[in-house]
Amino acid sequence: MPGVSVKDKVVLISGSNRGIGKSFAIQALEMGAKKVYAGARDESQLAELIAKYGDKIVPIALDVTNQDHIDAAAAAARDVEILINNAGMGGGGPAVSNPNPDGQRMEMKVNYFGIMNLSSAFAPILKENGGGAIVNILSVAALSSFAFAPGYSASKAAGRSLTQALRVELGGQNTLVSGVFPGPVDTDMAKNVPMDKVSSDSVAIHVYEEIAKGSEDIYPDPFAVQFAKGVQADAKAVEKANAAGF
Repeated sequence: MPGVSVKDKVVLISGSNRGIGKSFAIQALEMGAKKVYAGARDESQLAELIAKYGDKIVPIALDVTNQDHIDAAAAAARDVEILINNAGMGGGGPAVSNPNPDGQRMEMKVNYFGIMNLSSAFAPILKENGGGAIVNILSVAALSSFAFAPGYSASKAAGRSLTQALRVELGGQNTLVSGVFPGPVDTDMAKNVPMDKVSSDSVAIHVYEEIAKGSEDIYPDPFAVQFAKGVQADAKAVEKANAAGF
């Protein structure tokens, strides 16, 4: 599949009000994107981006668990060429004896069904606009489950499988489908993870550089690269290490 440069492209990013999503919005414009549709559940949180970039940032109310929001976004953003499925959540609690399973369900709603429903809505738009790209922000937890985040890991693994399926289904329309597998990133979501973290800007820049090359599986930081190598070499050893908390 040919690469897709962000330069002069129209990009839609879910969860763009903070963390990696905000960096994806900023770096897209810094790297020459024509326009960014910035999706957020609360559009007021996009004020800083709008103040800096003006009409190059188009705010969109987008809760990826709300089909009405998805349909409205697809109706409003007919010129999108790159879709970045960034919205994600964790903290659903233990796999068993969980007093509140709603968190586990929400992890799957956001991290799996959010990607599926948004991709389904925008795939025809990307086709109309020449193919473009879908970029799914997953996690190294998609490669091997982390004991402290079982629901999150499972939802990201489901997202990885979905990414592969989308790649097959959309290959005929010339849409690049890339999965991104970051390690710990310095965001609010990972603030309590006791590991060295990379900046969200560095992740965004690396991802844009890789999709320009046509890369399908992207490991945007040193931890992710080593983790993936470990899984490829001995998946069971990584599973045991994760269970032991490294």
